[in-house]
Amino acid sequence: MNIRSQIAMVFHLDKCIGCHTCSIACKNIWTDRKGTEYMWWNNVETKPGTGYPSKWEDQDIYKGGWEKKGKNIKLKGMDKKSTYINIFHNPNMPSMDDYYEPWTYDYGHLLDAPAGEDQPTARPISLVTGGPMDIKTGPNWDDDLGGSQDYARKDINMKNISPAEQEAMFQLERMTMHYLPRICNHCLNAACVAACPSGAVYKRGEDGIVLINQNKCRSWRMCVSACPYKKSYYNWNSGKSEKCLLCYPRLESGQAPACMHTCVGRIRYLGVLLYDADRIKEIASCDEKDLVSKQMEIYVDPFDEEVIKSAKATGVADSTITAAQQSPVWKFLKVWGIALPLHPEFRTLPNLFYVPPLLPTMGTTSSGTYESTSSSLWGTIEESRVPMQYLANLFTAGNTEKVKEVLKKLMAVRIHRRDVTVGDFKKEEVEKALSETGLTSEIADDIFRLTSLPKFNERFVIPAAHREEAEELIENTADIKGNKGFGSVQKPKRI
Repeated sequence: MNIRSQIAMVFHLDKCIGCHTCSIACKNIWTDRKGTEYMWWNNVETKPGTGYPSKWEDQDIYKGGWEKKGKNIKLKGMDKKSTYINIFHNPNMPSMDDYYEPWTYDYGHLLDAPAGEDQPTARPISLVTGGPMDIKTGPNWDDDLGGSQDYARKDINMKNISPAEQEAMFQLERMTMHYLPRICNHCLNAACVAACPSGAVYKRGEDGIVLINQNKCRSWRMCVSACPYKKSYYNWNSGKSEKCLLCYPRLESGQAPACMHTCVGRIRYLGVLLYDADRIKEIASCDEKDLVSKQMEIYVDPFDEEVIKSAKATGVADSTITAAQQSPVWKFLKVWGIALPLHPEFRTLPNLFYVPPLLPTMGTTSSGTYESTSSSLWGTIEESRVPMQYLANLFTAGNTEKVKEVLKKLMAVRIHRRDVTVGDFKKEEVEKALSETGLTSEIADDIFRLTSLPKFNERFVIPAAHREEAEELIENTADIKGNKGFGSVQKPKRI
């Protein structure tokens, strides 16, 4: 075993209210500079919809992530030869039309306009050309319009869904939609790291955060096209690529990232996972139907003595191991099994997981009208208004049974809590819901507690970085002088 630590996240989609507070907090802290106008390290999308940049999930267009070739995997859009051939022209890059043309407003006209019969307005001004423009799209242009002709019908996740089911989702008065907040997934098998010709993108050893060395970046932008989630951006002003850095200066001092700290719906959880780095290649190249279950295997039990011993051998601090044992992400993933990765078929092994939305379970009849009667107070998961295949395309690479398994657990918790607070369910029905999903009333209460009434320090269990060790290296350099150099881990050698 080669045990490493990884900061991981869980977003609970049933709790997201689409307020975009997270996006604004991130924007104001990190990307309010020249050249970052179109960068949204955190954005919230409406599903069904095309997302940001447009159709980012369609890898037939962008060719991001990995694909399986025989028993191995390779980057979908490039190899060493094509990288150098396309190094000055990358054909798989999203264009400005896929993002949006940045703009501001002619605010001066509000004050300087001559007197007239109409109220002066501030016209949009392009930040690219400097001239007036008609705004055609934006970072959340399809917000709350999941049933529109322009966006929902172009959602790539509609594949393998019957026309009747699609039509039920598209009708505005009947549609079912949910929000999908996204940040960088800080993947275990990050395609952006593998694609960078300059070696500027790297995964930080102590916590797994993926960063871009601004001194090494040579603006080849291969990270932009290789990332299937399109969470790496190019700064046209500095000539460097930039991406979400998970607010690592805040993490190092034990604080939650800004987007998570400000989350109004309290949908976000962050904690440490321990994983076996020796298994990354094996799991990333497994069959597509096994991707989710295999990825769950790579995260190892932080209470296991052998795991703890191996973790200490690779330099994982005791405080990090303790944080992993208290991690809310560990509970969602491995203890309860109710969180899933986004598009695991990209084979990047993302470390941002989602609790899928327990959408309205009222279904439709063959005549197209809703059948609101059911044998119980709530309908079954199979009668859900949103097609299971749609959620499966998002979270389980098309495996509907895996999504059903999670949704049934969430429904069992809902039934149990209804029984506790109202008591209008039959006892047999409550017991059946719990036993079929392998839950007990105690576990259901724990899930309810952490999803509905969590305190701040329960949502975020962050081991502060060991700055005291770094400071000792600076203060007592003579102690290691002549041994390994001034703070170097490896002995210097000639190349």
